[in-house]
Amino acid sequence: MAEGLLRHLGGGRVEVTSAGTEPRGVHPYAVQVMAEVGIDLSHHTSKSVEGFVGQDFDWVITVCDRARERCPVFPGARILHWSVPDPSEVRGSEEALAAFRAVREELRWRIQEFLDGLEATE
Repeated sequence: MAEGLLRHLGGGRVEVTSAGTEPRGVHPYAVQVMAEVGIDLSHHTSKSVEGFVGQDFDWVITVCDRARERCPVFPGARILHWSVPDPSEVRGSEEALAAFRAVREELRWRIQEFLDGLEATE
């Protein structure tokens, strides 16, 4: 969800790559709640962060505590951590959808703040 939001809100101003420490595929509820705000994740794939080791990044943003603990080091990258709950751990369809929507909105807010900060330093 963070990748889709950053691409959308960034409007081409930033290059975005995302990966996970335990890739499991894009959750159907993530696809559904992002479609509700006009962002199509249906063709996104889940990638392992190990595939990006050795590449240069300006920023590495981790969005859950597990990722922060397991993320490899990317020399030269500025690190930003957001402790966002994992909505895939919520059980019950209505409860899970509500959790995915809440995470979407939290990510949207955090990403907009991040982008605003980048613009202020340019």
